[in-house]
Amino acid sequence: MSIKKALLTLTILSTCLAGCSSNQTSKQENTALEIQSIPENYKSPATHSGELVQLDYTTYESLSYESHDKTLQKSAYVYLPYQYDPHQSYNIFYLMHGGWSNETTVLGTSSQPTELKYAIDHAIEDGLMDPLIIVCPTYNNENPDDSDNYSLALTLTDNYHNELVNDLIPAVEGKYSTYAKDTTPEGLRQSRDHRGFGGFSMGSVATWHTFEYCLDYFRYFMPMSGSLTSDGDYMTSIVENAGYSWNDFFIFAFSGTDDFAYQSFTSQIEAMKNADDNIFRFANDETKGNLNYLIKEGASHDAKASHEYTYNGLLWFWNH
Repeated sequence: MSIKKALLTLTILSTCLAGCSSNQTSKQENTALEIQSIPENYKSPATHSGELVQLDYTTYESLSYESHDKTLQKSAYVYLPYQYDPHQSYNIFYLMHGGWSNETTVLGTSSQPTELKYAIDHAIEDGLMDPLIIVCPTYNNENPDDSDNYSLALTLTDNYHNELVNDLIPAVEGKYSTYAKDTTPEGLRQSRDHRGFGGFSMGSVATWHTFEYCLDYFRYFMPMSGSLTSDGDYMTSIVENAGYSWNDFFIFAFSGTDDFAYQSFTSQIEAMKNADDNIFRFANDETKGNLNYLIKEGASHDAKASHEYTYNGLLWFWNH
């Protein structure tokens, strides 16, 4: 049996085994056990719309970050759910863009929101997704076109954890209400169960690097069509060296069969599953495993796939 068919069979089997409420549409029923298309009516503004807010913060030039020689002023866009309440604690998801993009690409801006932003509004409005905060940052460094340069982007995504943990998270979670009691390293570690990171393409590479460097601060990861390594034992060592076990994180991965990144991405997932020590375990239930991989037949490496995968992942995190 081919890898693709085997993974699709796992997904179908997981779907058949999942329990559902019989008397009402529940969040368990809306768990992303197979990739759902975004409903057409979700691609236009919702009645109850969340807000996109530009957040400005100070960080340091990426290539010389540790020396703190050069400060940079950067922006991220923060999605606040409808009727955001500063006295309520919210789960938070950091959502990174891919190549040839920036912090406005994924959800847009207040004046030009994307269809994905509308879909999230609708899902929250219809009770399919708990209200949450979403942060769209950028790994672009000194130039807004840095993500156009593939080799530079690889370096910047590898370095991004410095800015993420030291500058962006404190700026966001010091202003908006999350489960972090404070933005000290200890406060962020204690709230890791309520924090996720994901991205498509080069944003997926950034996601794997966040897993590599920042397990102390994140429980949930959503890599989509962008790989880091085919060395499953290296991925296992990340978890073990950080002092965590199989049940301390969950990875929800996505790709499509017509995506140029599909083969390498699938190779990484397979290598992780087959690595020593059985750290990575396929499941759609956190009590049984920590790795789910959904594949969209015929999907390419494009915005439509990125939006669908992100929508499905956000339906699952904290909602199952």
